[in-house]
Amino acid sequence: MSAARDNGSLHQAVDQYLNHLAAERGLSRNTVQAYAEDLAELSDFLAAQGVGRWDQMEGLHMVGYLAQASQRGLAPASRARRLSAARGLVGFLLRRGALKRDPLAGLVGPHRSAGLPYFLSREEAERLLAAPDPSRDLGSRDRAILEVMYGAGIRVSEVIGLGVGQVQFQVGCLLVRGKGDKERLVPLNEKAMTALQEYLEGPRQRLLKCRGREEVFVNSRGGPLSRMGLWKIIRRHLTAAGVSGPVTPHTLRHTFATHLLEGGADLRSVQMMLGHSDISTTQVYTHVTRQRLVEIHRRYHPRG
Repeated sequence: MSAARDNGSLHQAVDQYLNHLAAERGLSRNTVQAYAEDLAELSDFLAAQGVGRWDQMEGLHMVGYLAQASQRGLAPASRARRLSAARGLVGFLLRRGALKRDPLAGLVGPHRSAGLPYFLSREEAERLLAAPDPSRDLGSRDRAILEVMYGAGIRVSEVIGLGVGQVQFQVGCLLVRGKGDKERLVPLNEKAMTALQEYLEGPRQRLLKCRGREEVFVNSRGGPLSRMGLWKIIRRHLTAAGVSGPVTPHTLRHTFATHLLEGGADLRSVQMMLGHSDISTTQVYTHVTRQRLVEIHRRYHPRG
């Protein structure tokens, strides 16, 4: 059996599971999309190993997949999420009789550390924002995406779902719809607003090719961006900017919050801008800034 056919067979089972999640369990579109991306990546890995069906998968395949993800710098929590997605699919196939045994039984997942969130330095953030070429339509879009993510600290789902009507140029704010469909106003700096306006006034219209869409950010074919599409955009410009480390799209949100607190912003204001319902979620960033102060003291104090 060829690898291409193997890949298709694996993806067919994934599609059935995703339909189950959406239709029978009623999971949100963004949640199903996240499962889709994780399981598509695993399917491609298995196909490359010569595994053509899910009943051919062994626990060692999953160990190899997670090891490869670790080598790419994927955080333990992200690897644990991928294992969880695989367990969900395996459970579904067991209940349907498509699997006779659980290949993941006894497999221990990556340790979820309660470590501090990774963030970019100010210099790294500036290099990343300068990476896209705004003279090209896609470069203009990418610059606007990065400026908005760093300038407003909004989530990936909020970036993808941002509508043109949510951009309030008159007051310099975004009306963001977050978790639970809750709305919040997030200020946006002048550079980000300028990048967004320049993108909306020309490049976006050319990318749409006369199609009518509400989403601010569209792909090269004029359709909506996916989570994976957004991650590929960010990863491309991280490489161009020479920025390494365990960076994900969420890193820009961590960077936004950390830089605000380092600049003297109060915790309550940062909580409101991030859309955290509980301030304890925001307090992790105070540990980041304290740790940074300790590092600065040790580096520059004569007795440090």
